Amino acid sequence: MQRFASVIGMKPENRAEYEKLHADVWPAVLEQIKTSNIRNYSIYRYGELLFSYFEYVGSDFEADMAAMAADPTTQKWWDVCKPLQSPVPDRADGEWWAAIPEIFHTD
Repeated sequence: MQRFASVIGMKPENRAEYEKLHADVWPAVLEQIKTSNIRNYSIYRYGELLFSYFEYVGSDFEADMAAMAADPTTQKWWDVCKPLQSPVPDRADGEWWAAIPEIFHTD
């Protein structure tokens, strides 16, 4: 199992809509997350910063993420969510959500 964390910004005027969407995520999106071997997926908000965490339990992360990105319903979900997000300026090339390194973990 691999743990992943990332951050992205959000303008204050988008907070209510973003939280409303995530209070009732489309069932097909949730199913694709599961099919793509993602577990324990959470998004937290601190002011205008969103923090996401998930655990990947598969064996081919790149293929599973490609399958998720190719899913038409997931693409529609992203089309709704992306305009509400504001990527952080120091993210890596090609990133939407900026990956952040794990510096400590204990079970």
